[in-house]
Amino acid sequence: MIVEHAWLSITTGREDEFFDSITSVFPLIEAAPGCHGAEIRRQIEDPSIFLLMVRWDSVDAHMAFRASDPFTTWRAHTMPFYATAAQVTHFSEVLSG
Repeated sequence: MIVEHAWLSITTGREDEFFDSITSVFPLIEAAPGCHGAEIRRQIEDPSIFLLMVRWDSVDAHMAFRASDPFTTWRAHTMPFYATAAQVTHFSEVLSG
């Protein structure tokens, strides 16, 4: 399992509107094949920054979602609020020593 990490910079003054919109489409991402849950967090130091974390089976599962119709709807509900492009990266499973 991997974790998608998306750093979202939201237009100042639209944070609450963004939060309402993204949470309304959470069922789309959580229903995607290979998704094992998602969460959104707001940065304390800068409330216009949000962190989206999604647990996927693989990067391929995430990319399959991005190629789907539900992603088009997801994007329509989230992108209008971005001040800059989302920074998306993927992290490996938990490392243990």
